[in-house]
Amino acid sequence: MNNIQNNLNIIHQRMQFACKKANRNPADVRLLLATKTVDTDKINFALEQGETLVGENKVQELKQKCNAVKHLQPEVHFIGHLQSNKIKEVIKWASCIESIDRLSVAQKLHQRLTFEEKEIDVYIQVNTSFEESKFGAKPEETIKLVKEVSKFKNIHIKGLMTIGLLSSESDEVRKCFRLLKQLQEEVKALQISNVVMEELSMGMSGDLEIAIEEGATIVRVGTAIFGKRIYPDSYYWNEAKSNT
Repeated sequence: MNNIQNNLNIIHQRMQFACKKANRNPADVRLLLATKTVDTDKINFALEQGETLVGENKVQELKQKCNAVKHLQPEVHFIGHLQSNKIKEVIKWASCIESIDRLSVAQKLHQRLTFEEKEIDVYIQVNTSFEESKFGAKPEETIKLVKEVSKFKNIHIKGLMTIGLLSSESDEVRKCFRLLKQLQEEVKALQISNVVMEELSMGMSGDLEIAIEEGATIVRVGTAIFGKRIYPDSYYWNEAKSNT
C-alpha cells in the first residue's frame, strides 16, 4: 500500500508539473483511477487517500468493485467498449459512460434509460489514431454522431474520449490528442442542444503530460499507480468488433 501512496504522489506531481508547463489550473484536470484487474482493497486504499474518480473496463469487474467501494462513494465511469447486452448492468453502477462510439448502442442505451426512467452522462469515443484495432468513431464522423446522440433526451453528452496511439513517438501521440481537442472546439462552436462538451478524457500512464498540454480534463491512470497487470492492454482495448 505504501507503493500505491507513493505512486499517487508521483502522478499528482507529474500532473501539476504538466499543468504548470501548459499554463493550466491543476484543478481543471482530474485523475481517473483505471482499476482493471486491481484488487478492491487497493482501490479502497487509493480512495481513502482522497481520490474520487474510478473507471472500469469490464462489466463483471464494474459490478464487483462498485459493491466493494460504494461506502466511499466514488464517481464511477465505464471506460470499456460498451456491448448492447451489457447496458442494463452498466447503467446500474456507472454515472458516466466514456465509450459511446456508434449510434446503434446509443439508441439501445436511450431505450433502457427511458424504460428505467434514468439519465446518464456520456462521452463520445473517437478513434484519433485511425487504427483498425481500436474502437471509436472516425474523426470525420464524430460531429454527425454527436448531433444524432444529442437527440436522445436521457443521454447527456459531456465531452470526448480517446485512447490515442500507444507509442513512444511523442509527436504522433500528440497528434491524436490535438485532434480530439480540435473536434471539441468544432462541436462547441455548433452550440448543439443537450451537448455541453466540457470534458476531454485522454492520456494514460505513459503520456499524461502530453494529454494535459493538449487540453485533457481527465487522465486515466492505472499501471503507474497499481503496477503492471497480468493481462496486456489488448485484453481491454482490442475486443472483437463483432461484439455489439
